[in-house]
Amino acid sequence: HPSISIQKYALCVQKSAFHRPQTLSYNNGYILPQRPTVGIGKEPLLSEQLNQQDINELSFETPDIAYATDDQPQYEEFVPAHVALHKKILRFNGYFLEEIAYSPEEEHRVRPVVIYYYLEDDSMCIMEPAVENSGILQGKRLKRQRFPKNERGEHYQWKDLNIGMDLEVYGFKYHITQCDPFTKQDFMESEGIVLNEPEPMPEDPYSRRRKKPNLQLSHTTPSTFDKLHYFLNMDRKVLRFYALYVTSDDVYKDTWPVIIYYYLVDDTVKIREVHERNNGRDPFPLFMHRRRIPKKLKPEIFPSCVMEVSKEYVDEYYSPKDFELGQTVKLQNHQFLLLNCDGFTREYYKENYPDMVMEAEIPPYNGFGSLENSLQNCLYVTPRPPKVKFLKNLENDHKVLRYTAQLDSSSPSDEGRCFILSYYLSDDMISIYEKQTRNSGIIGGKFLEKTRVPKPGSSVDNPEFYSPADLAIGATIEIFSHRFVLTNADLYVLKYMESISNQIPSQTLESLRQKLGVEMATDKAVEQNGNHLICLFFFFLFLHNLNSPQFLRLPACCGFLTYSRCHSLHKTITNRCRSLDLCFPSLFAR
Repeated sequence: HPSISIQKYALCVQKSAFHRPQTLSYNNGYILPQRPTVGIGKEPLLSEQLNQQDINELSFETPDIAYATDDQPQYEEFVPAHVALHKKILRFNGYFLEEIAYSPEEEHRVRPVVIYYYLEDDSMCIMEPAVENSGILQGKRLKRQRFPKNERGEHYQWKDLNIGMDLEVYGFKYHITQCDPFTKQDFMESEGIVLNEPEPMPEDPYSRRRKKPNLQLSHTTPSTFDKLHYFLNMDRKVLRFYALYVTSDDVYKDTWPVIIYYYLVDDTVKIREVHERNNGRDPFPLFMHRRRIPKKLKPEIFPSCVMEVSKEYVDEYYSPKDFELGQTVKLQNHQFLLLNCDGFTREYYKENYPDMVMEAEIPPYNGFGSLENSLQNCLYVTPRPPKVKFLKNLENDHKVLRYTAQLDSSSPSDEGRCFILSYYLSDDMISIYEKQTRNSGIIGGKFLEKTRVPKPGSSVDNPEFYSPADLAIGATIEIFSHRFVLTNADLYVLKYMESISNQIPSQTLESLRQKLGVEMATDKAVEQNGNHLICLFFFFLFLHNLNSPQFLRLPACCGFLTYSRCHSLHKTITNRCRSLDLCFPSLFAR
């Protein structure tokens, strides 16, 4: 009614103070709360109007309210939905396909996602698991919100989600493949919703291609190779090869020696020429500067005008396994024949590449020169004289073992030919001298030059030469298809053999002792008889006139000389008389 409202307005107009009372105060700089004593607009409070007695009565007063009986219905405590469903989340796994427009290797990629549904407010979010080194922004794909279902403003509910369905959100289709146990058993089945069977996650074509071993990736992962440790171990370690540079010109084809250096610290190669005096070439210090040499280039076409090929176009560089002795290696379109290497290089290959044979292939002996001299031409670019055993040469210098031998031949013209075989202990060489025989029709003299004689049946590459142990009296030795039978030896041979009896077979020593022992006994008997006859000869010299030319015609003297010739004493007496040439020059002058 209009009159009532006017009265209320009139009552409100009479009140002029509407401020709240002060409830804070300061005491010693601290703010302290205080109980208000008046109400709004300084109206008196009801609590302030009661005294202490009224307050006590109200405290102990029993209310007259009757409590409910047991027969009345009991109601459960009300729990709000945001409290009952707090931290209860449904989780689904799925994926979506990302189209690749400009790639000849793949058409699409399979990107897995995890869909979370929050039951307390029906909001959802989509997360993509992060993959290391994928190069894609991953993580939270859609933040927590209510996803729109259609254009009418409806949103997705938990009843709309199931395995095998496509969830379309903001233009992307997310295919659900499976869910966790809480979603399936504890919630969906309890609400009467039957979920479909889980589906497998399709394989990503890009990930399948990366797993192939022969896959060439455009991205190069930084290597974990410790360059400092490799530098400290391989610095100043160089492989050295002796090679021949073979020119490719068919008209003026030529070869000359070079040395190839391979530096292990950075896999670089340097080539230096070996200059000799008057070789007709300019003395350039280097044939090729130190650099890395590409062995195989990538199939991609690059400009041919580029002077140096970068690492991007090189598929493989030359390494130590590409250098093998006896093979031809092509470096910068130049052919090099590897002949030999130094000791450090052999040890390095023996330790790191045991399958590679770093020994130069020696061709078979062709028969020209000695075996040692021919071998030096195969081992070194510039031949060196063969090494000799200096101590052996110094100890056995001018020591020669002499034997007499006869030629064992079926030809009648070779009968009676006598040879002197000399064995030189300093270098184990043999020389043969043929004694000249009158009216034999064969010119004597040097039969065999001083050389080393191999045994018959020994190999050409590893021959076995004759030694003093093989030279026994009566033995037959074959020297370059000629057979010789040893018949006698010098007395020094027996003395030398007995000095090294531990190295000589007993049969050889026994043959020498049997042959030379009889001659030694005969020589002693002849020497004793010769001494008596010499004394008798000098007795005649002193009895007769030494200056008389008729002395040698005396019967006694003639009988003495005849006796000495018959008993092989003529040589002994002649040698003894020659020693007296200084004392009796007039006698021996006649």
